[in-house]
Amino acid sequence: MKFTLSWLKRHLDTESPLDDILAALNSIGLEVEGVEDRGATLAPFRIGYVVEAVQHPNADRLRACRVDVGDGTIRSVVCGAPNARTGMKAVVALPGSVIPATGVTLKAGEIRGVKSEAMMCSARELGLGEDHDGILDLPADAPVGTPYATWAGLDDPVVEISITPNRGDALSVRGIARDLAAAGLGTLRPFAPEKVPAVYPSPLRWVIEDAEACPWVLGRAVRGVKNGPSPQWLQDRLTAIGLRPINALVDITNWFTFDLGRPLHVFDVAKVKGDTLWMRPGREDESYLALNGKEIAVTPQDCVIADADGVESLAGIMGGEHSGSDAGTTEVFIECALFDPVRIALSGRRHDLRSDARQRFERGIDAALLPDALEAATAMIIEICGGEASEVSSAGTEPAWQRQASLRFGRIAGLGGADVAPDAAVGILERLGFGVVSRDAEKVTVSVPSWRNDVAGAGALAQAPALDAAKAAAAAEGCAQVEPECDLLEEVLRITGLDRVPAVSLPVSSPVPKPALTPKQARATLARRTLAARGMMDCVSYGFMDSRIAAKFGETPETLRLLNPIAADLDQMRPTPLASLVLAAARNIARGYPDVALSELGAAYLDASPDGQAAVVSGIRTGATPRHWDAPARAIDAMDAKGDALAVLLALGVPMAALTVTADAPGFYHPGRSGQLRQGPKTVLARFGEIHPKLREELGLPGAAVGFEVFLDAVPEPKKRKKSVPDLPSFQPLRRDFAFLVDAVVPAESLVRAARGAERTLITDVALFDRYAGEKLPEGKVSLALEVTLQPREKSLTDAEIEAVGAKIVAAVAKATGATLRG
Repeated sequence: MKFTLSWLKRHLDTESPLDDILAALNSIGLEVEGVEDRGATLAPFRIGYVVEAVQHPNADRLRACRVDVGDGTIRSVVCGAPNARTGMKAVVALPGSVIPATGVTLKAGEIRGVKSEAMMCSARELGLGEDHDGILDLPADAPVGTPYATWAGLDDPVVEISITPNRGDALSVRGIARDLAAAGLGTLRPFAPEKVPAVYPSPLRWVIEDAEACPWVLGRAVRGVKNGPSPQWLQDRLTAIGLRPINALVDITNWFTFDLGRPLHVFDVAKVKGDTLWMRPGREDESYLALNGKEIAVTPQDCVIADADGVESLAGIMGGEHSGSDAGTTEVFIECALFDPVRIALSGRRHDLRSDARQRFERGIDAALLPDALEAATAMIIEICGGEASEVSSAGTEPAWQRQASLRFGRIAGLGGADVAPDAAVGILERLGFGVVSRDAEKVTVSVPSWRNDVAGAGALAQAPALDAAKAAAAAEGCAQVEPECDLLEEVLRITGLDRVPAVSLPVSSPVPKPALTPKQARATLARRTLAARGMMDCVSYGFMDSRIAAKFGETPETLRLLNPIAADLDQMRPTPLASLVLAAARNIARGYPDVALSELGAAYLDASPDGQAAVVSGIRTGATPRHWDAPARAIDAMDAKGDALAVLLALGVPMAALTVTADAPGFYHPGRSGQLRQGPKTVLARFGEIHPKLREELGLPGAAVGFEVFLDAVPEPKKRKKSVPDLPSFQPLRRDFAFLVDAVVPAESLVRAARGAERTLITDVALFDRYAGEKLPEGKVSLALEVTLQPREKSLTDAEIEAVGAKIVAAVAKATGATLRG
């Protein structure tokens, strides 16, 4: 929200300096985002009169001038501007001034033998434009010696503040002035517009067909207007806050949007078809050309303003070009309506339309301001554009916004932590517009003003019966305090000064603090750190992507299609984070970085149900492995992805012996170089493999690319175990190697599992360390070599015992896989 200091003072009678006002705004919760004070920047610059301008004696392109700056002295100035001449008035910078465009501090000097004691400035040097062809040529009546910023009206600071979503009343200059007056920085000027007499019947009437969306609307025509540029003061105010002046009628509606927080719209009566304007739901296949130049197709969920020909405006959001005012407008009809905030917000999002009117209506506006705002707007139109007013046309009724709230004085210190006297608290509420209904030593009950939709839990269309029902229900349950006093307490603390509320530490619940992270959060962090330690870069990407690409990585149900995507190629919730990483890897390769290792902990979206979102740790590697001191770089393969997945599972406490690998990975993996890691026959903990060659080609991955996915929700939490004495056997472990001849189609894991189960009391580890296929082996056979670790615990094993264990291992492997021991 932007406003100028002079605009604020139209509503606030104050002598407080700007710095005090800014400090007060921050203190009462209207955080200052920035201040543009061109007057302070241009304060050293004065209006000067060129007494004489002659050719420089030692330079062809310079002029030697004598300039009067109004301080009783004539200064010598050397100027290179082609328009410098005797008798002109210009903007003069004296020594010590900082030139805004360059940041250079001006010093007196000598140029080609002629003293230069000042500088005459161009518009660009003053930061007022790009004109640098010559110095500013001021009118003859410009007063010599006067600060240029004051004369040019540039000494009006522009303040920008941040407004929280609940403070719709602060989206107006008057609302800000009311808060500052309550904080003691002045007095709020009264607002009581005089009624404009009606001269003729209204040419248009209102009909409301959607009372839920629009419960009340007023309108008034003004005929005989002459539309054109608005007065300079109005243009300057709108320009200062970033609005472009259009014409007097439109500028007046924009003025009231910011001045009172009361959006208005004007229709050109001659362009309206028929004598009726309807507030009604949109219809199928209806559209209108909005003021932003876009064709808007309305829906039955939208509230529109329509004439006999169709839609003229999306109510409360944006008008249409067809009935808008222009230079030929001679009669206008002013619309002043009240709309449901929720309907406005939903329509604005549905059509991606943003406007100052929508910003205010969806936060809730003053439900009682309509008649006064219409009178004030009518008077300003007649004052600026001329003409005479019609009778007021209305439909609907003013909603019952009246409600009360109570504040117990003891809660100010007990809950708010501030020491505010009861009289001071009541005074703050009264200055904010709350009316005292009753008061005793312990509490005060006040009526809530119509512009404070955030107090007492009421929306812009709050109904008193609903509040009465809530009170009755609370009373039936034995609750004595039913009014939302926290809203009033917040107002007292806010106006007293949020910076004065003491900081109080939260009570310590226990001597030993609870863990900062939940087990689920801790596991997620551990998974990310594990992959980072393996050289993968952690990524954060969008949870949505192109629906055509998403379909290549899984199901893309229509329920997960975005209705209002931020871009056309981001319209579908992704089925797996791996899809996002594949696209990221392709972008890196396209920019000359082929060897990437990316990981992400993100969501995979399966369906629109509450359980349809899964936490997945994904990763992708492309190109070659990094060079290492003891090994050359090599092309990555599926085993690299398997190693990444196993590292995550191991870090999360999954016992490796419980895992099995199946070759049934989804279709976006290579069918022969991929697999799934399972715990039991049904639970899939992870999957890995090469990205399918066809998919790589389509997505721009020219070389090898492998990926993996670990499903965190499927990984069981490790069982909590009490700390015990570490298991440190007294005897050295033994290692024996076994080489088996087996069919090539038999998974090596089957041999490992069979050997591990042959003698569980002694065998602590089994590892595959060699695979051979080729010469001297029968066709279709491979040699798999296992290293088995035996750990005796009670005594050293004899040769006979070792041979017995070996026999058990050979028998178990042979029975499970049909393998035979190689000689």
